[in-house]
Amino acid sequence: MKRGKLIVFAAPSGAGKTTIVQHLLKIPELNLQFSISAASREKRAIEVEGKDYYFLSIEQFMDKIRNKEFVEWEEVYRDNFYGTLKTEIDRICDAGKNVIFDIDVSGGLRIKRKFPEDTLTIFVEPPSINDLIIRLKNRNTENEDKINMRVAKAAAEMATAPLFDVIILNDDLDRAKAEAEKVVAKFIGLEKK
Repeated sequence: MKRGKLIVFAAPSGAGKTTIVQHLLKIPELNLQFSISAASREKRAIEVEGKDYYFLSIEQFMDKIRNKEFVEWEEVYRDNFYGTLKTEIDRICDAGKNVIFDIDVSGGLRIKRKFPEDTLTIFVEPPSINDLIIRLKNRNTENEDKINMRVAKAAAEMATAPLFDVIILNDDLDRAKAEAEKVVAKFIGLEKK
């Protein structure tokens, strides 16, 4: 059985990567399965364990780091660790599916370094920092301090965009979805019209 490809979507919080990834997952011919990340942060009310994230305590996360169970991990915000478990990639690839990731920029670039031939990295760029602020506020999921923390990190994340294989500007969501679909289809060898 042919092992699947790895498709990484990364962006600053609020750029729209999750919306684009959710769109791509609904296209059967792309044969995608979502890589569920592990996270040490608190679960939001709308999130589901084992669907959105594998929620771990900081202690559990540290144990998995010590045991080298992650392909990549990072402390994205203070005491908020995120990572991709080796078992998650193996589970999806062994089933012949292509793995799609919705992760932070550093993690995405680490996956590309570990699997250079099998990975496509896509950076979703917001139109501006102001648009990012509006999107984060409209989510109504975080307080002002968390939003400010995410915005402060966004400039550094946006500076990494040239390191990615593809940059998709998300100034028009329908266009960004169509562009993502075309790029992913080409990478996995399925040309879309």
